[in-house]
Amino acid sequence: MKKVLIPTKLDRIAGELLTSRNYAVVQEEKTDLRTLAEKHPDAYALIVRSEKVTADVIDRLPHLKVIVRAGAGYDNIDAKYARKKGIDVMNTPGANSNGVAEEVVALMLADARQIIAADASCRAGRWEKNRFMGRELAGKTVGIVGLGNIGRLVARRLSGFDVRLLGYDPAISHERAEELNVALTDLKTLFAESDYVTLHVPETAETRGLVNRELLALMKAGATLVNCARAGIVVEADLRAAKQEKGLRFLNDVYPKDAEGPKTVADIADLMLPHLGASTYEANWNAARRAAEELIDLDEKGVTSFIVNRDIPEGLDPAFCELANTMARLCRSMLGRTTPLKSIETSIYGSLAPFAEWLLVPIVAGIWEEFDRSLDAAAARKFLEEMGIDYVNRKVDPAKRFDNSLTVDLTGELDPGNLRRVSVRGTVAEGIQMIARIDEFDKLYFEPRGDLVMFLYDDRPGVLGAIGKSLAAAGINIEDVRNPHDARTNRSLAIMKLNRRPPEPLVQSISAEIRAISAFSFSL
Repeated sequence: MKKVLIPTKLDRIAGELLTSRNYAVVQEEKTDLRTLAEKHPDAYALIVRSEKVTADVIDRLPHLKVIVRAGAGYDNIDAKYARKKGIDVMNTPGANSNGVAEEVVALMLADARQIIAADASCRAGRWEKNRFMGRELAGKTVGIVGLGNIGRLVARRLSGFDVRLLGYDPAISHERAEELNVALTDLKTLFAESDYVTLHVPETAETRGLVNRELLALMKAGATLVNCARAGIVVEADLRAAKQEKGLRFLNDVYPKDAEGPKTVADIADLMLPHLGASTYEANWNAARRAAEELIDLDEKGVTSFIVNRDIPEGLDPAFCELANTMARLCRSMLGRTTPLKSIETSIYGSLAPFAEWLLVPIVAGIWEEFDRSLDAAAARKFLEEMGIDYVNRKVDPAKRFDNSLTVDLTGELDPGNLRRVSVRGTVAEGIQMIARIDEFDKLYFEPRGDLVMFLYDDRPGVLGAIGKSLAAAGINIEDVRNPHDARTNRSLAIMKLNRRPPEPLVQSISAEIRAISAFSFSL
């Protein structure tokens, strides 16, 4: 009989499900994890919430094979060390989503009607109806930044309030947004037109500091910002200044650390909660049930969809996983980081063909940084389905002899009905990633590494010189150049590796000077 330790306050449904499948369950929420591990060194699995599962804890459980995090984030678990020990780590993404979505609506309503202050006043015996004049949500515009599980649920929960919904998420298709009655727009428009802005994106290198002085300056006077996502998305100093200047409202549930002690946003938060988004009986029940079901499915059916620390399969060179990720990032940059996607197509050649499902994961992660590369193809397909994006792995023609190479094509909607497609093919040679083709420009063979800039233009004399002159004037050196020409279209592509990434205004200035069809810079 396999023993499962649950050292946390988790709904009893987990233990009931596991017991019904003949697991021996030990649930002791008040016992320290290390102590519990010492008492039960024969444990097969561990289900935790926020408990720290360190290398020391893992070493005390020599028979441990599975760790399940009853929740989405798993940074409290040393997943890399667990993999070294042959231990699978799993999570339960989405189990808490509805709790967070309802909390957002609760914060908006509580603030609009001054519920907390009015309650305290009434309890004190006062009758201050004039003081607590409120506002209604009906007729307001709500901007949702991020339309993943939580963002989509927020849209659905607000649908009965007769509000106008704006959304920003480069991942979601126009069709899926329309199903939610959400009008997709750019960030600046969303912040400028919304009475409420609610944040639902992960904190990544791309989103850290996303809500800064520039965006806050666009908000209406008296508008409300809701952050139940991650603290680092908002530049606190910029919000403090904008709040003073424009009388913004700030409703907050997230902090740099979930711990007791003073909070730096206390002076600017009109409502602040101790990260209660997932703290509902229903979310606890969902997470507990999912944790138990995932463990049972892993053991009985071999379902690995929620393992977040998998090994690369035997026979697949890790360099091709990195190539797939790089090519997807390159395609995304060429198409535009904010262009909604409609479809992804791949062609996988030679000995890579059996690993098509595996390569889908780094491709999806290259397009969306928030997608966890530790997940499997089933999770990637589900993510694409939720976002309304088609995926096709095409049947390849062996006669083309593109041995051990892959092609990634992205199709995006510049506007509804106005599609644009970009295509990249690459391979790995002597351990080095090589891009062989970009759209119609073949036989490039350049290494996609470092700070790069690309210009597509109608071919004519002097263009390369003009680009080089402008870069040199800015103190930027060109380290490598590819300049293929397509005779059919009379277009050329300038691909330049630079000693540092050029600022975006410089790229746009050069683009205007040479009348480029498209221009962009990126770092790989």
